[in-house]
Amino acid sequence: MNINVYTELTPNPATMKFIVNKLLINGSVDFPTKESAEHSPFAKELYKFSFVNGVFFASNFVTITKTEGSEWADIEPIMKEFVKGAIESELKIQLEEEAEAGNFEGSETEVKIQQILHDYVRPAVEQDGGAISYRSFNEGVVTVELRGSCSGCPSSTVTLKAGIENLLKRMVPEVTEVVSEAL
Repeated sequence: MNINVYTELTPNPATMKFIVNKLLINGSVDFPTKESAEHSPFAKELYKFSFVNGVFFASNFVTITKTEGSEWADIEPIMKEFVKGAIESELKIQLEEEAEAGNFEGSETEVKIQQILHDYVRPAVEQDGGAISYRSFNEGVVTVELRGSCSGCPSSTVTLKAGIENLLKRMVPEVTEVVSEAL
């Protein structure tokens, strides 16, 4: 299979999506630090580049966060070539496959919240090179975790409050607020 890599800007100016014509992983996995990439040969190799400051994989793309002071014009061709080569040589994203939980747990309200996040929010967030995970629901407050390009993105607060919070409040009357858990 001939691997093609193309890039897409994300709402976070420090991150870029490197999209390929092959499924890389079912679900998503985040390596926000060099240390967290210990069990990912692919992410470990990316962190060898001094300008890489974060790595996130989902379906058919890898989102790379650059260091401050680095310019995408300089980095993009290098990363495209590296990603293409890594995929062609079948460099593993994870040494052990972690099963992505598809079944939701908790009260009826919690299951409904998780289903909405999965069906409506997750695809939109993934389009921007990020991921969202449900953490908890307590006294009307839904706590989520934003990863990938969403982590540290200037517009993530707007996405969280104007988008996700409004959607959940409309569809689940018990929800009063949505907050993001810090990494």
